[in-house]
Amino acid sequence: MSVKISRQPIRLGPDPSRVVTRLYIPGGEAIVGDVPRVRLVIDRILHIPEERVATLVEDVVARFSAQHRQLDQALLDHFDAVRRFVDDPDRLSPARRLLIGAYMTGEYAIEAAASCNPSLVAAPDQSSLDPGSRRFILSMRAIGEGHISSIEFRTGIVDREGTVVVDPPSPWATSGRRTAATQSKLHMEIRLRELGVDETAMRRVFRQLGEAFSIEELELALERAPHADPIARSARETARTIHWLAASNYVVDFPPEIPLGERVLVPAGPAESLGMEDARFVRFVDDDGAAAYYATYTAYDGLDVLPQLIETTDFSSFRVSTLDGACALDKGMAIFPRRVGGAIVALSRYDGESLYVIRTGSVRSWNFAERLSGPRNSWELNKIGNCGSPIETEAGWLVLTHGVGPMREYSIGAMLLDIDDPVKVIGRLPEPLLSPEEEDRFGYVPNVVYSCGAMLHRGELVIPYGISDRYVGIATVDVEELLDELLAAGDG
Repeated sequence: MSVKISRQPIRLGPDPSRVVTRLYIPGGEAIVGDVPRVRLVIDRILHIPEERVATLVEDVVARFSAQHRQLDQALLDHFDAVRRFVDDPDRLSPARRLLIGAYMTGEYAIEAAASCNPSLVAAPDQSSLDPGSRRFILSMRAIGEGHISSIEFRTGIVDREGTVVVDPPSPWATSGRRTAATQSKLHMEIRLRELGVDETAMRRVFRQLGEAFSIEELELALERAPHADPIARSARETARTIHWLAASNYVVDFPPEIPLGERVLVPAGPAESLGMEDARFVRFVDDDGAAAYYATYTAYDGLDVLPQLIETTDFSSFRVSTLDGACALDKGMAIFPRRVGGAIVALSRYDGESLYVIRTGSVRSWNFAERLSGPRNSWELNKIGNCGSPIETEAGWLVLTHGVGPMREYSIGAMLLDIDDPVKVIGRLPEPLLSPEEEDRFGYVPNVVYSCGAMLHRGELVIPYGISDRYVGIATVDVEELLDELLAAGDG
């Protein structure tokens, strides 16, 4: 293959000292005798003399505040999470509230195991740059304790010569403030039917609600719905599923003073309790000129994997939503940066091994699919997927792919799709564009190069890629050379 790919001398690796605070409930839901264990722990704290409480709080602040910008607020938030276990909590001194919060807090090293699977997009703010330079946002999958994945961010600039500079990571990390999202009755009903809930029990709940409702309104409707009948068990299961689905839709906000490089999206909904994986960000411009950033990611709860959606305009407020439809399955959805033929379009591997083009009128509901390509070449015979959203060029839609070959080796390839009919393949590389090099073969997951999205800049394709789930590198390739190679190869 005549295309020259340049690996830049950049390695972004995991740092176990970057931690966030998270709620820690001693014993979880464990009961000791007839009393929740958390209440027993709180009772012990309540018996500590007041003068000793102040000393203990000072010690916590002295030892841990250097790792967190707003430690006091985190401790108070975690106290609020367990205040129902305290008799008359408002009588407690501020110090004792902080101390209870400290016992209900743990640090989580978001990237202790690995940093990988990056996605690159142009930043919303392109002010104060040298001519020909572009500011970007790099998202990465951060893997911590228990193989739980979060989504973190870096910022940087690519200059007019194609040199990539990534800003040094901050020593701090912040997980933001989660609030419940307004729920859509239409989307919830569609998804609940797909999940096979009892329709009669579902209607009993939803008839009390408007077309859009809050989580508080839903919980009140669930309490009021009758369960004492012959289908009581089915009704209870349906109620749990409705609440599970609603809790998987939420909003995360970050204070404006928190730099983007410190913002981390950690698993907050039940569908993603064991990980938010492989976010594929794209700047989507609608037909009316309105722009937003979408990211599909893989939610994992220990049993199932599902694609979910992140929406933002400023990378400060993020809405997380579940998806519905027959094509909202498996991993690796990637949304096109604009509508095609009036439809919102995405690439998907919803059958687990082949690439499909899926279309919709609503970004949260996916039902129509056409098969694009299955595994063909020796380096992708196990399965084929995308490496991020298609990139629009004069020759067509440029798609980076990933293929899984012998020894579970992941390589990156490329395809070119027709600009008006993306199911039509114009060309594909018969050989990988990027494969693991010998010195990069070993890591948390060996023999892998993998990207979740590249960016086009002044004729250069800037490709961030994970290296054996160990760290992140960046490569560049001349787009004209790559397109010429794709056109010459055709779809043979």
